[in-house]
Amino acid sequence: MIKIGITGQSGFIGTHLYNYLALKKEDVSLVPFGDEFFEEPGRLEAFVSQCDAIVHLAAVNRHQDPQAIYDTNISLVNRLIAALDKTGSRPHLLFSSSTQEERDNVFGKSKREGRKLLEEWAGRSESIFTGMVIPNVFGPFGRPYYNSVVATFSHQLTHNEQPGVDVDAQLKLIYIGDLVRIIYHMIENSITDNEFKITPTDEARVTEILSLMQSFKMQYFEKGIIPDLSDPFERNLFNTFVCYIDHRNYFPFRLKTNTDERGSFVETIKLNSGGLVSFSTTKPGITRGNHFHTRKAERFAVIKGKARIQLRRIGTSEILNFDLDGNEPSYVDMPVWHTHNITNTGNEDLYTLFWISEPYDPKDPDTFFEQV
Repeated sequence: MIKIGITGQSGFIGTHLYNYLALKKEDVSLVPFGDEFFEEPGRLEAFVSQCDAIVHLAAVNRHQDPQAIYDTNISLVNRLIAALDKTGSRPHLLFSSSTQEERDNVFGKSKREGRKLLEEWAGRSESIFTGMVIPNVFGPFGRPYYNSVVATFSHQLTHNEQPGVDVDAQLKLIYIGDLVRIIYHMIENSITDNEFKITPTDEARVTEILSLMQSFKMQYFEKGIIPDLSDPFERNLFNTFVCYIDHRNYFPFRLKTNTDERGSFVETIKLNSGGLVSFSTTKPGITRGNHFHTRKAERFAVIKGKARIQLRRIGTSEILNFDLDGNEPSYVDMPVWHTHNITNTGNEDLYTLFWISEPYDPKDPDTFFEQV
């Protein structure tokens, strides 16, 4: 059992890394971190003294005063070193730097110099050090106008804002799910490298990303059509996009019922993708689910009976409740990293259609059980 602490635990990368490591219950014990620890030396010292490995993510990358970016990031590194020295702690230290190191800006300078300071500390203390140089990271729950252009476009397109492109740069990207797996691999294997350049998983121009996301808006957001998710990059972009929708007000999505003398006909799932469609009946009072996925997209469509569908984002306490009735066929889609369930709240059998983007694979189920 390895004890791992994450500075900047509440940030974009920190949240995903924490949630990913929390799935490794047999191998990892997480040491909680609070942003206030950097202002309270005693708590920072107690934190570092418990850790076998520390991933230093805490940093500022945008500020009205550019000098504040540099001063803050270097100060955080120096405070961490002071706590390590005072307690005599020698954990495996992993530092999150950026490809911005190569550019002439204060953020890149602070990251480059911060990495060098920690490299020198590791040399003096004979500790394992990994200086990660990370490309542009994207994925669910990033802050619009702060973390990535993907987060900004996702927010704008799902909130009736007009996205624009100032510079059509060629971006080297890595999906957050891929990044956290790489970080864990480095911890697990005690990889020492003062300048570990993480390879991008994808490259695209800003306009290409915007074009893809505009297609998600037109197909999925406005019409409910699942796009082609066979390409991993497009799947990751889509899963990111879906997480920025105002789920409380968007779902349940009402389906059109076509009725004539023969009865009724409802198109429940329109898709340009593969996957698996299934059908279930559920007895009154019974709940299905209470699990989440990290890459699979999923849809629950109620066609007969009454149901309550619940969603809760992992790491949060807010529960979204959606009441559906087969008399008005409708669906709710399950965003990644949201645990979910469906309960028959009626007095008769509940009929539900399910679609999921990948058939179940017992060797790689991407299904993690957690109560809503």
